[in-house]
This record gives sequence, C-alpha cells and structure tokens, in this order.
Amino acid sequence: MNRRTVLQGAVAGAAMLPTATLRAAPASAPIKGAGQASDEAYWAQIAAQYDVTDAVIQLENGNWGMMSRPVLAAYQQCVARVNRESSYYARRGMGADLGAAHARLASFLGVEREEIVLTRNATEALKALIGGYNRIKPGQAALYADLDYDSMQASLEASMARRGARTIKIALPEPATYQNVIDAYAQAFETHPDIKLVLLTHISHRTGLKIPVREISALAQERGIDIIVDAAHSLGQVELDIAGLGADFVGINLHKWMGAPLGVGAAYIRKGRVSAIDPDIADEVPGSGSIRSRVHTGTVDFAATLTLPAALDFQATIGAAAKTARLQALRDRWVGQLRDLPGIEVLTPDDPRMHGGITSFRLSGRTSEAENKALAATLLDRFGIFTVHRTGLASGACVRATPALFNSMADVDALAAALKQIV
Repeated sequence: MNRRTVLQGAVAGAAMLPTATLRAAPASAPIKGAGQASDEAYWAQIAAQYDVTDAVIQLENGNWGMMSRPVLAAYQQCVARVNRESSYYARRGMGADLGAAHARLASFLGVEREEIVLTRNATEALKALIGGYNRIKPGQAALYADLDYDSMQASLEASMARRGARTIKIALPEPATYQNVIDAYAQAFETHPDIKLVLLTHISHRTGLKIPVREISALAQERGIDIIVDAAHSLGQVELDIAGLGADFVGINLHKWMGAPLGVGAAYIRKGRVSAIDPDIADEVPGSGSIRSRVHTGTVDFAATLTLPAALDFQATIGAAAKTARLQALRDRWVGQLRDLPGIEVLTPDDPRMHGGITSFRLSGRTSEAENKALAATLLDRFGIFTVHRTGLASGACVRATPALFNSMADVDALAAALKQIV
C-alpha cells in the first residue's frame, strides 16, 4: 500500500456516502445490561464504544469529552458530506437539517425551541448573556465567586464596568456543605442590597463542587436579583433540568459531557426574558425579539451541529440517571480510599448532591501553583496517570481528577494507589 492507493481508497469511500440526512452508525456490538453503577461488565461494553489511548490512564476528561465510535462515525460522514456538497447543500437543504438538530436538542432538554440558540461552546453562550444583560443600572452590583470560570469572571467585570456597575467577589466555603454554600450567597445578598445580578456556576471546573442553584435562585428572586447559570459542566455529568434551575439565563456545553463534536454549545433564555439581553451587535434585524438575534457566531462547523442528534441518541441509550450514578461511583471509589488519609486534602464534599464525577485534591498544606503542577507531573511521569492542576481557588491551587464513561474502577484505584505512595 502506498500514498496513492490510500488516497484512492479515501475518495472511493467518500463517494459511497449517502446524501440523505445522516444518522449515527450502529454501535460495534449490542449493549446489554441495566447500567448499574457497579456493574463492571456492563460499563466495559460502554467503554468499548470509545477508542482510548493506552499511553496513559486518562483522568483529565473535563477539557472536552471524547466522541463515542458511533458519534465519531456520524461526524466523519457529516464532514464528508458538507465538504463534498459544499454550498449546493448549504443553500438548499442544510438549513432544514440544522433546524431538525435544534429541535431535537430542545426536546432533549425539555424546553421550547424559542428558548435556546446554538453556540460554539458555553463560553460563547455565557459571554452573550453576561455582556448583553441590560437590566443592571449604574451604581448597582453583580456578584460572582472564586470557583467561577476565569473568562466568565472577566466578562462580568468588563460588562459591569461598561454599564457603570460594580462587581463583588466572594470565596465559597471550604469545606463546603449544602447549607453553608446557600448561606454564603444569602449573606452576600443581605450585606449588599444593591446586587441585581449573580453568576452561578452549577458545577465548578476547578473542584467539581455542585452548588444548590435552585435554592440560591429562590433567594435571589425574593430580592429581584437575576441569575445567569454557567452549566458548562452540568449537562451529561449529572441529571439536569434546565428549566427547573430557577434561572432565566443558562449557558451549556454539548462537547464536554454529552460527547458531541467540538464546537457545539447553547444558550437558554426563558420565554419572556429575551428583552433583558441586548441583541448581538451583528444582528441584522435591530430590535428583533428572537433569541437567535442574541448570538451571532458567523460560519461554524456545520458538521458538528449536524452530528448533535447522533450524540443525543448515544447518550439516550445509557440514560442520564445511570450515567450520573456511574460517574459518581468512579469518583467515590478513589476518594473513599483517600478521604481519611493523613497528608491528602480532598476538596470536593462527599454529599452526593454536591458533586458529579469531578473532584480535586492537594497534598496537605501544598497550596501553590508550582506545587500542584509538580504533583500532576509526578502522577503522569511516575505512574502514567494524566490529571491537571487548577488555580483560582481562594484557598490555593489543587489537582483535578475527572473520570469518564470509558474509565474503569481499576483506573481510579490506580490513582488512589499512586497518591498513597506519594504521601
């Protein structure tokens, strides 16, 4: 086989692809079982749907999620079609297919089509919500916390400065409990009655802390405070009822825990609240009341969006409840071996209401970025376990471990054993 035959084979394969709307390829084998969190045989079948590197034990899956084989196959077919048919498809049939993907997502989320707009990621969604929020007045305040995502903190700072408002930053309690997190926001609302907007991160990318958004939203509503929820790490990691969060504005990712291709996210604006967000400056219809006018992405990876139904199909075969339970079980397995070990600080609480799969830790007293960067490097270099260090916590830096569906209990046992040796 030489370069010419490889290219000829690729061209021939592309020519055989169908021109109808593409769906997910079948799984490599039927998945059998009930999806119990501790059923390793069942989850081995799920893991077999992923092509995972054997170079490391991959426990840094919070950056973005790996596509399963069926979803990857669908994406490759969509890329081939969009590339092959180009503007002939884009101007004649792709709009309907993109609309179908949009409608499918709305149905999956349990919201109306007019309440969501597709974006390239949660950051883009949240930038539009934060930057466009127009109900804040000069002299009023917006609140955020140390565990919020860096670019969202920066967006809030810049937007409030532009509107003549100020920002207030709080540090969430550590160790966190369900009640003391609620109390932290309640105290901030009481201390600063001029707060009119709050950014809430449902699940923190730094520690995996899941906060009681519904309860905090209720407290905010009593005071006439609007909530913008960063749910970038929520959908697919835990069961998520977007409308039930009690917030009118939410940003989500679909390429992290839902396994869609990179470049797919969405913004949610509850029906009747679109006017609180300014239209994008590139909106072609000034004064438009459509949610689509609030985000202007320009050209996107159309194939990624067209693959979204395939990703939703694959996730539906597993089920949100089973997936949440499995990710929590993987997390609990390694944390349970280290929680009481002297020399280790596990930062994420064990309360199942307050975590999904992500959990962060550090060596006791080692709070600098350099120390935690070195710890992550040791796990990789000595033990072949890939994690990542995180900064930005009021208490100092840490290391984040993030399992995925393709990880086994043996993988997280290896993390626990490595940290015992390091200690």
